[in-house]
Amino acid sequence: MLPAAGAAAFLAAMRIHEGSSHGPFGIDYRLKAQDNNGIFSRSNQLGLEYGTVALEAAGALFLGNHKGLGHVFWQAADSSVFAGFAADALKYTFRRARPYQGQGPNAFFQGTDQSFPSGEVTLQASFVTPFILHYRHRYPWIWAAELLPVYDAYGRMKSQGHWQSDVIAGWLLGSAFGYWASQRKVPLLVEILPRGVSVGFVKDF
Repeated sequence: MLPAAGAAAFLAAMRIHEGSSHGPFGIDYRLKAQDNNGIFSRSNQLGLEYGTVALEAAGALFLGNHKGLGHVFWQAADSSVFAGFAADALKYTFRRARPYQGQGPNAFFQGTDQSFPSGEVTLQASFVTPFILHYRHRYPWIWAAELLPVYDAYGRMKSQGHWQSDVIAGWLLGSAFGYWASQRKVPLLVEILPRGVSVGFVKDF
């Protein structure tokens, strides 16, 4: 988990900001200009989000929960689903205003606002963590998968959709659920869903 921690520290140390309010954690700064263009455009962020969900579902259903890659896909699905529930619960609890709303980083419990934590960063971290933990010794390059939450975290701040503490919290939340899911021999979704769902098309054909 060291690369995730290091990248989170980098985001926390950013000093590109407006105003002097640093939020309850002392690390929150709004980027100077809202930018939804280029590689960090909102459409690319959403494409990554939907693509991750589609890949996760396709990999789990196609390969099945037998061993190897298919099992890790089911662990990732476990991680993402339950991390998503946790992120939504925290959003509804804290109801933090987003940077573009101009209320500052201390604006918690603001109606229906849902800035804390970042659900999209939670998703990316929860998705990559089981793969990293499973394959890190065999394929050390798998740590490069942490670039997905890095990209998403910076993109969400660049478009002023989240504060630094939002994306760091999402990163930690997703990584924690990824670790939890990677320790289960039988993914919880496999236990809950009908048994045939986790067989996998590969085994049938």
